[in-house]
Amino acid sequence: RINPGNVGQGRKRDEQFAQMIEAACRYGKTVRIGVNWGSLDPALARRMMDENARLAAPREAAEVIREALIVSALDSAKRAEEWGLPRDAIILSAKVSSVQELVAVYRELARRSDYPLHLGLTEAGMGSKAIVASTAALAILLQEGIGDTIRISLTPEPGGERTREVVVAQEILQTMGLRAFTPLVTACPGCGRTSSTFFQELAERIQTYLRDQMPAWRASYPGVENMQVAVMGCVVNGPGESKHANIGISLPGSGENPVAPVYVDGERAVTLKGEHIAEEFQALVDAYVRSHYGVDKTPVPAPEAQSA
Repeated sequence: RINPGNVGQGRKRDEQFAQMIEAACRYGKTVRIGVNWGSLDPALARRMMDENARLAAPREAAEVIREALIVSALDSAKRAEEWGLPRDAIILSAKVSSVQELVAVYRELARRSDYPLHLGLTEAGMGSKAIVASTAALAILLQEGIGDTIRISLTPEPGGERTREVVVAQEILQTMGLRAFTPLVTACPGCGRTSSTFFQELAERIQTYLRDQMPAWRASYPGVENMQVAVMGCVVNGPGESKHANIGISLPGSGENPVAPVYVDGERAVTLKGEHIAEEFQALVDAYVRSHYGVDKTPVPAPEAQSA
């Protein structure tokens, strides 16, 4: 990645940029020309601000900065091509930390060029705020067909892992129906009918199990990444939601019989009860994978479960 805003100034800037492009050409590497409003080329920004100030009706400063980002990216791409970098070896990005500004910048980049675009909301922050902001921005652009690669920028919690960024990026693409990476669990939020935390614990357990199994399943069971699993907390929406999944379980809510019907491909298959519902349902999920995906799709007997 080359940031045009921090490769030097004046003649030195051109020389260093050219050296980077020449190295990319020599080794056959793709280059992302990534501008960022936190490190925008100061000479370009100053020139455009001065030009704007001389207008009879000056534009807002934010609009000028937005235009400067676009100009920096497109001019740098043009120079890279002049120095020998193939057009199909160039990716552009123009990152800002405002959702609305990001959408506006990328819409304009997509309108003015046909370079592949790398999407990402920079300095998004921590926790749910960062995830919501990144999702809000990227979902709009992706739905409009804008964007070829994505990055989710999260400030990790103390001791947190950077891999969280990858998981969030995958989940954005998967929930939008653009790509599938791992089976996802549909789970209810809970209400007055769900007095226990068991449905939450089971949903987390199954989602973690599915994600942990994917490195092995991806090779042995192609297509498993599209599987839908439902873990519901009571009979209000439980049976219906479970029927829409490939395999789902409807746990008992407050005042309901302590049994949990399991639905497979829309049909009620077995009812679980007792202290080992979690283990038995996980085994049923595993059996479903082995019998419905992969080359052989050999039916696997489901584990014995207590019937109501």
